[in-house]
Amino acid sequence: MSAPSPSERRIALVSSGAGRYVAVELDDTDEEQSRITLTAAELVAWVRDAEAADSPRWIIRSARDIYAVLLAADVRIARSHDLLLCHAILRDTAAVASPLAPSAAWERKEPTDAAPALFDVFDDERGEDPVVEVLEQFRAQRRVTSAAADGRLTLLCAAESAGGLIAEEMRVAGLPWNEQVHERILTDTLGTRPMAGGLPSRMVELGDQVRSILGDATLHLDSQQKLLRALHRVGVQVESTSKWELAQHEHPVVEPLLAYKKLSRLLSANGWAWLAEWVHEGRFRPVYIPGGVVTGRWASAGGGALQLPRSLRPAVHADPGWTLVVADVAQLEPRMLAAMAADEAMARAAQGRDLYAGVVESGAVGTREEAKYAVLGAMYGATTGDSGRLVPRLRKVYPRAMALVDAAARTGEDGGIVSTWLGRSSPRPSDEWMRLQSEATSADADPAVVALARRRARDWGRFTRNFVVQGTAAEWSLIWLAEIRHRLRQFEETFAAAETSGPFARMPHLAFFLHDEVILHVPEQHAEAAATAVTEAAATATRRLFGNFPIDVPLDLRIAMSADK
Repeated sequence: MSAPSPSERRIALVSSGAGRYVAVELDDTDEEQSRITLTAAELVAWVRDAEAADSPRWIIRSARDIYAVLLAADVRIARSHDLLLCHAILRDTAAVASPLAPSAAWERKEPTDAAPALFDVFDDERGEDPVVEVLEQFRAQRRVTSAAADGRLTLLCAAESAGGLIAEEMRVAGLPWNEQVHERILTDTLGTRPMAGGLPSRMVELGDQVRSILGDATLHLDSQQKLLRALHRVGVQVESTSKWELAQHEHPVVEPLLAYKKLSRLLSANGWAWLAEWVHEGRFRPVYIPGGVVTGRWASAGGGALQLPRSLRPAVHADPGWTLVVADVAQLEPRMLAAMAADEAMARAAQGRDLYAGVVESGAVGTREEAKYAVLGAMYGATTGDSGRLVPRLRKVYPRAMALVDAAARTGEDGGIVSTWLGRSSPRPSDEWMRLQSEATSADADPAVVALARRRARDWGRFTRNFVVQGTAAEWSLIWLAEIRHRLRQFEETFAAAETSGPFARMPHLAFFLHDEVILHVPEQHAEAAATAVTEAAATATRRLFGNFPIDVPLDLRIAMSADK
């Protein structure tokens, strides 16, 4: 992935409605040089030729509308500037004195159902020229990124835009999915599938066992209120049926009830109905939402792509003649914290090994489990339990890292804004939060209000404490993705057997992304080279963010037919 340069070719590609598009060539000062109006059919050939000539940076409203059209015609583009994605960053950033002016016209409208609209075009009835609007927005965004002299906002927008392209590509490519393996897992776990509705056999058995223990043969186990009343009658005094709360009680009903609830979640989230809706022709095609979480992490719309249970990973299975390259990062967020804070002691703990083991060797704690509790507690602001007890020890051993998150927490508690390494900024607290804090400072404030205000302040401080770390980890992952994609584009097309057609049927490609994990679908003969590309991309992402600071971000990488470990 390369950040934009002043001399690169830039073309704004705008949907003008009624199936027509306008391509506007820009000069080095972002002024219009020429334009051409294209039909949808002409667009495909024109973009293909321009891409083959010199891979311009395409200025687009959103990858979700423009790129979907191109991918449907087997046309891929290398680089873009996604105005919708970048607007969200530049509108809220505190990295410059004058961020982008908010505009309702540039607010993202995320898909909310299983069939989101692919075309997010301009409303012709608004009477505005969509080309003018796109060019004005692009110039405004360039002014903001240029105001950050260190280039971080420019890099962030380039990475975010690449993420928009990758999200569309992964939706089109899909994650290879073996339906027979999935069905076998469901049958082995849930029991025999009912022929005409009802519950699978294993759930029926567990449900009958729970009802028998509770003494109510007709109890509806999926009714929270009825189940709580039944539990109270047998002495299990819980306020909810959460796993954590139920596990605190020793009663014969707890084990079968927790087992029933676990199977119920699998059935509802990824059961036979999910399989029929989301897996077609050997592919699971979720809709990804880059930057869908306030920290910059991705979200998904429908299908639960970012919440697939580990028990179903064997169903992620390569096509004949292909293989999977699966890579994930261990302890990405604390490694980012060490680099952001330039904490060399913490970086040494992470060098070439499990970071938690390094924390133990530093003498901060006694066991790996304690190290994990302490580090996670430091990033999430734990003040009670084992984490709260262990966090103070880290301040002695890793003072720079702890000072960074502690400062972020204090800023949040004061109602301030914090930013990630590249400049994505946290939202401001709500007006209600601000009113509560103001009310608590008055001379005659109600003690209950003061206590509530302090609690809300600490909660917001925990949010800002984690924001800077999680958001920076999301930035590293974005650059990692973009660098992997860039390297995979160097592979020649491989005419191997493929079960599906499309732009990725013959090329190594990204197939799945989950925060700190990627899955590539690769022709077998390219497996080792693709694995090397993933490793090199991780090193490049680290170097782009932190230069020569000695932070190690190792990968757990494997080549296999299935994603199951």
